[in-house]
Amino acid sequence: MLDLVFYSDSTLKAQPYTTPEVIAANTGIKRRSVIDLIVRNKEELEQFGILRFEIVKINGRGRPRKIYHLNEQQATLLLTFLDNTPQIKAFKVALVKQFYEMRDELTKRNINRAIEKPVKKTLMDCIKKWKYASKYAYSNINKLLIKGATGLSIKALKKERGDAKVALDLLTSQEQEKYKQLEQKVIAYIEADFDYQLIKALLTGKEIKFIYQGAMQDDKLTIN
Repeated sequence: MLDLVFYSDSTLKAQPYTTPEVIAANTGIKRRSVIDLIVRNKEELEQFGILRFEIVKINGRGRPRKIYHLNEQQATLLLTFLDNTPQIKAFKVALVKQFYEMRDELTKRNINRAIEKPVKKTLMDCIKKWKYASKYAYSNINKLLIKGATGLSIKALKKERGDAKVALDLLTSQEQEKYKQLEQKVIAYIEADFDYQLIKALLTGKEIKFIYQGAMQDDKLTIN
């Protein structure tokens, strides 16, 4: 399916939006005509929020262009001003579906973050009692969990998706679920008095050497 709706950013406060360019490309209406329609109905559109826009250069060159960001209500209203041709009707259906999917994804992410906060306290409590705890123990564990859930370091994650005070706010709902699963394992490892290097090896699936009942043995430990 074509991308009809986008996020304003990658945080939990992101707002789904579409653009005149998307509307023009999927309705057969000229972009200039869509822009004129927005300008003529600006007052009505702003009853559903500030009419946001960004200034961009197409392909990084040429004169800057104003790209309007229409939220769901604004886009829906604008489409009521268009004739109901078969192409436009099909686009309306597809646009409504994508707006719903984007809102549903954001809702899941916000719910997961709300659930995650008490678990965070549990992880912190475990680390406080952990005999291998250090000043940076929680930070290091969190970096491992983020990398395990997304495949990216926190630095790379923020570079790719935008800055956020808490890296977890940048995760998709699926990544949040994976983070929680890994976090529960880490809590179990900490309670079993595994040290940081062993936990790191278990999370990354790397081969490790460990001492078991006083005998040195080689083994591969991976996460199922």
